[in-house]
Amino acid sequence: MVYQPEKINTPKPLKAKEKTSNKISPRTISVILSGLLLVTLIFGLSQGAYPVSIQEMLAIIFNNSTPNNELASYLLLNIRLPRVLLGCWAGAALAVSGSAIQGLFRNPLAEPSLIGITSGGMLFAVAGIYFANTILAGLSVYFGYLTITILSFTGSLLTTVLIYRLASFKGRTYVTTMLLAGIAITALCGALTGLMIYFSDEEQLRDITFWTLGSLSAGTWKTIYYIIPSTTIAMIFLIRVARSLDVFILGESEAAYLGIHIQRVKWTIIFFSALAVGVCVSAMGIIGFVALVVPHTLRLLTGTKHFPLLINSALLGAILLVLADTLARTAIAPAELPIGVITALVGAPFFIWMLLRAKEKNNLFIS
Repeated sequence: MVYQPEKINTPKPLKAKEKTSNKISPRTISVILSGLLLVTLIFGLSQGAYPVSIQEMLAIIFNNSTPNNELASYLLLNIRLPRVLLGCWAGAALAVSGSAIQGLFRNPLAEPSLIGITSGGMLFAVAGIYFANTILAGLSVYFGYLTITILSFTGSLLTTVLIYRLASFKGRTYVTTMLLAGIAITALCGALTGLMIYFSDEEQLRDITFWTLGSLSAGTWKTIYYIIPSTTIAMIFLIRVARSLDVFILGESEAAYLGIHIQRVKWTIIFFSALAVGVCVSAMGIIGFVALVVPHTLRLLTGTKHFPLLINSALLGAILLVLADTLARTAIAPAELPIGVITALVGAPFFIWMLLRAKEKNNLFIS
């Protein structure tokens, strides 16, 4: 018997594991969000103190209304449809502007409400109401119902420029300075707004209260006629600088070396973000956290490439605000909750989670 040595199974050399990403394809997210947006719009149109079925909606849309559904036709075409469209475009505009501002400051904590941009628009809108019959009477006569929109945009623009100037030094943006400046500007705008509220009469106080709480109840066809064009233009220009924002992640000096026109990109983002925020504030008051929650959620899902991020932010922002408005209209129907309360209840815990997550990674304040 011949002895045969026992075979020894030697382990094969380990192959380097390929890096797998748990990110979802941006195109897949876009398809999913588009379908969800369609469902959300139908849901928002059908729900309310007086529910409207899908069959009734189709009959009204195709002009087959009968005397039995005249009330449903009026509610759908004159109240709910402009209101849902306002929520759709405003949510999209806020989310896109939030994404662009975060790309400009290179930090996910940058958001119009947190750094004082919304407060600036709010202050000028309240001033437009308070001084409508005195020092701004001539402006009101000339611009009419667009006066509040113009003033709100001006306030948002001035605040954005001021925040950027304070937070930037030698080509770098310091997030600690940005947040502290935002706190200071928000406090100042709040104090000035409080003074005007204190000296307001009953009618002015009622109008100002609407702006401070946030609501889509002002969504009429007259509002839609200027909201949709202005926010669409703002979103188009912000999406156009998406590739530049991708390079901005490397830093402003590196972006300049790669051929990016730094100042042009900066002022494009500042101007059109202020336009989007100012117009939205003028139409529905302060609605916070949409511009914070939406971009950060999508970054976790799809990554940081800005073109798909801005597109998907528009879709998810529209979904979030329409759902929030539907909840505000139906939670205690026939009364209505302020939509700013709904978004804050969702956004504030999310922001706290962001802070805790940043604390674990030791990058709470990135300079």
